[in-house]
Amino acid sequence: MEPSRRSRRDLVVDILLVVFAGVFGLVSYAGYAADLHPTDRVPAWVLWLDLACLPLGCLALWWRRDRPLAVALVIVLLSSFSTSVIGALTVAVIGLAVYRPLPQAALGAALAVVLGLPWVALVPDSTGDSIITAIVILVLMSAYVAWGAAIRSRRRLVERLREDVRRERELREERLAAARVDERRRIAREMHDVVAHRMSLLSVHAGALAFRTERAETGEAEPLKAAEVGSAVRVIRDNAHRVLDELGDILTVLRSGDLSGEDEGTHQPRLTDVARLVAEAVDAGEKVSYTSDLPEGVEPRDQVRRTAYRVVQEGLTNTRKHAPGAKVSVTVTGAPGRELVIVVSNVLPIGRAESEIPGAGAGLAGLAERVHLDGGRLRHGPSRGRFRLAAVLPWHVDQPTRPADDRGRKVS
Repeated sequence: MEPSRRSRRDLVVDILLVVFAGVFGLVSYAGYAADLHPTDRVPAWVLWLDLACLPLGCLALWWRRDRPLAVALVIVLLSSFSTSVIGALTVAVIGLAVYRPLPQAALGAALAVVLGLPWVALVPDSTGDSIITAIVILVLMSAYVAWGAAIRSRRRLVERLREDVRRERELREERLAAARVDERRRIAREMHDVVAHRMSLLSVHAGALAFRTERAETGEAEPLKAAEVGSAVRVIRDNAHRVLDELGDILTVLRSGDLSGEDEGTHQPRLTDVARLVAEAVDAGEKVSYTSDLPEGVEPRDQVRRTAYRVVQEGLTNTRKHAPGAKVSVTVTGAPGRELVIVVSNVLPIGRAESEIPGAGAGLAGLAERVHLDGGRLRHGPSRGRFRLAAVLPWHVDQPTRPADDRGRKVS
């Protein structure tokens, strides 16, 4: 077994313990020798042998960290006839209880008591002194074992606490990493919802302007009048401003670390904005009909309102991209205590098979996750010549009352 590397603190502690064992052993030996000298009950060579064991016991302590049991057994054997190793015995027994299980430490202490019985029976002056000495030795050995066991328990407790702290830090890092990924996904969903819808509107207006200009250049149509050009440019400018405003609102919420949309001064889309969303699509030339039979004066919670708005926005954007010119139907129904149902459907483009209709893109995937987080269901796909996007969201009875300005309206 290779010796363990000692830190500077361990090195200082080991040196101090060796010095303590040497000093304590010299003091014990001096008292023992002075007490025996007048009676001459012990030969002189025994006293010199006793003193010679002191450096051996102190030197053995240097390996107490790596081989505590072997060191303790050596010093216990020396202590059976040497009083100068009492200090080393103290350090060895405590160290054995610190570095080894309690049964081994108790066995070492019991062996020290048993091997010391002959000395206890022969050296003290009377039987009473022998009994008192035996009791003192037994109490000291028990105290040493208990002291070492307490140190061992404390160290193990500190190690467990450190391990718990390390594990908690790892879990915290994992939670932070998961939170970052989730935040990126939320940012991507918000950006997709806003940018895709507004950019598609801009593309429609810019494409129409370019088409009329090309026809005018080839003589197939009359040149655009200044008022018509100005009107188209204003529509493009207004939509560009709106996308910047909505992106600013999203970034404001993201910087606050909360996507609840309840920050003061920040407008987040809600159910009352669906009529405006449909009106913008109609202004862009789409054929959109909007029907709502929601009750007056009540709305679902904020998150559900925003999700419903995003469902309509995604449906209109996909229709504009993949089925331009198709008639679109937007229906919003529901009431407190029932479910809020949003359906956006359009006629499938002529000449395109149902399998060619996109229905599993990033936008719909993100929308499905948003609806799922709100406790709802999302279905989309072609059916009977139409592409249908339907979302079902919960609408609890205890939702707050809010004004509504688009209930029971039909926009076409």
